[in-house]
Parts: sequence; C-alpha cells; structure tokens
Amino acid sequence: MNEAPRIGPERNVELGASDEPFQNLHEFIRKARSNLNQNAWDYIVGAAETETTMRRNRMALDEIAFRPRVLRDVRKVVGSVEQFGRKLRLPVVLAPVGALEIFDPDGAASVARACGTFGAAHMLSSVSEPGLEKTAEAAPDALRLYQLYVRGDDAFVADVVSRAEKNAYAAFCLTVDTAHYSRRERDIAKRYVRESRLRATGGDYQKGLEWRTVKMIKDKFKIPLIIKGIATAEDGQIAIDHGVDWIYVSNHGGRQLDHGRGAMHVLPEIVDAVKGRAKIMVDGGVCRGTDIVKAIAAGADLVGIGRLQCWALAAAGEAGVARMLELLEDEVVRCLGLLGATSFAEVDKSCLHAATATNAPSVFSAFPLFDHEPYHY
Repeated sequence: MNEAPRIGPERNVELGASDEPFQNLHEFIRKARSNLNQNAWDYIVGAAETETTMRRNRMALDEIAFRPRVLRDVRKVVGSVEQFGRKLRLPVVLAPVGALEIFDPDGAASVARACGTFGAAHMLSSVSEPGLEKTAEAAPDALRLYQLYVRGDDAFVADVVSRAEKNAYAAFCLTVDTAHYSRRERDIAKRYVRESRLRATGGDYQKGLEWRTVKMIKDKFKIPLIIKGIATAEDGQIAIDHGVDWIYVSNHGGRQLDHGRGAMHVLPEIVDAVKGRAKIMVDGGVCRGTDIVKAIAAGADLVGIGRLQCWALAAAGEAGVARMLELLEDEVVRCLGLLGATSFAEVDKSCLHAATATNAPSVFSAFPLFDHEPYHY
C-alpha cells in the first residue's frame, strides 16, 4: 500500500514541490494508463453504445462560463462545507464505482481511507470489494455512504439497510437507472466479460424496482435516503413526495442510457422542482475544480467524482486519491477567489452564464495536456 501524503491547508501544491510526483490532474491519467491493461482502461474511459451521453456530460459543463466579480477581499478563501453533520474540505463525494479492486488491491478500502484522511465523502458501491463491513472497518472515521444495486426482495433490501446503519454509514443510496444493463461496446468488441458480471445474479429484482421500495425504506428506517439516477423534474417531484432526503442527479457517467442529456443540463430543472425540500448531489464528467464550483453554483449540495478517482487510484493507490483531492482543492480555492468569492456560500447561479463550448467533448477534454493518442483511446 502506498503511504498517504501529508495533507493540510498549509501543504505546498505549487509547481516546484519536487517531492510530489503529481503536479497536475492529467498526470494521474498518464500514470494510470501505463499501469492498466486494455480491459481495465476501457472500463474507466468507456460508456454505452455511441458514448453520446458521456460526451454530453462534458459538453454540459463546458457550455457554462463564469461571471466573475472583482475588487473584493479574497485573501482568505476556503472550499469547505458542512454536510451530514460533518465538515468536509470540499463539497465532494467520491461516487460509487463497482470493482475498484481492479485498480488497487485494497479497492474501496483505499478510497475510503483517502477520503477520511483528506476530508471528503465516500460512497461505497455494493459491487465493490472489500464490501460493506470491511470498508467500514478500514475507514471508521470517514464520512461513508452506501449504495445498493437491488439483487433480492424487500427482506434483502431491508437487511442491507440495517447493515449500513449498524456500520455507521451516514446515508443509504438506491441506484435506479440500471433496470437493464447497457451495451458496453468496448467490451463487446473484444468479447470480454468482467468476472463480476459473470458472478452477478438477481438482475430481475433491479428490473422490477418500483417506488414502493423507496416507501418501504422510508417507513422502516431512519437513515437518510438517497436516490441516484434521477434525470427529470417529474421523478424528482415523486422522490420528494416519498420523503427522499437526497436526490442524486446522474446518468451513470453515460454508461447506461445512450443519448441522454448531460447531467448539468438536467440539474437546473431538478433544483427548480425540489425547491429546497431535499438536498441534491450531481455527477457526470466532473473532473476539475471549476466543474465543482459550477455544480455548486447551479444548486447542487455535493458533487460526485467518478472516473477521476479511478485514475488516481490506479496511478498511486490510496496516496494518489488523497493527492488528487488536494489538487482539486487547490483548483477550487483559486476558482472561488478569482470569482470574487471567499466560500461556496457566496456563489450561486448569478455567477454562471451560458456559453459555447470550445473543445470537442470527450472523456479527456478537461485535460488538454494529456495526449491520449499513444495510449490507444
């Protein structure tokens, strides 16, 4: 296991901190590519069918420009927020990713420990090792959330919720945009099936998932409930009617329904529908500090990071994830300061303006210094 780096507000992230191998976020991608075989690489960078939804995620972010204010005292800028009764150094949750053990032997335990060390939230996927209990044991002090793919009846779901409560997860999440497993054509073209897919059973339970399961959880349990995969105001309203605590705007990173909308194009209508009656998470193409600021200014309360956590984990394990968060914090603080804000409390949609994207959207378009051509994109 890699030793976690020294973390703290005083830490030098400037160019010239020669003891750090990673000075820019794109360097994680380059190192991850050299460490991974083609199957693992395609699992990170790929999406469903034509990969249109994935590209729209990035386009939706790039079509937002900033409206900065000037002549404000920004000598002291902080990127911290409070959620789930905890102070977080960034409004970031490392999103649930299945099979994190592909990228590091300790899998989700490494990510959860890095989140605890840094001060970010971690959402554990139910299909990521070492599982619910062992991840909790590995990072008991981290802000941990648990995400479930339903693979059984109500008794199965209730048992998992109970285990999450027992192991001090701060919230429970149902993913609802995977009724059918999508066509991941990078894998199909290679005739490759991940081992975890071969072991998967109970898919019909996910296909049959309805709002009655949401009601059952809210009726029986006190743990805050998150619904992940909301993509319309109509479903956002139904979630509110069921007492859902958090609405998670997501299209699974473009890995499920092809030709969906970019997540940041969906977010405004969810914010309008919710009207403050629940909190909101969003993910989808988020991989820079400016992306985080845009999402919070647009009305989100927490921002999910998916692929970037995988690249950092594959590049340098637990220490890589902590360093990635540190670099994101540096980008966030600089962005807030240049907007004339000293904290996230001072940014809202008045800081944003519709614009034309300047780059062709891709999974790498936020990283112009990463030349993907030699890496068999």
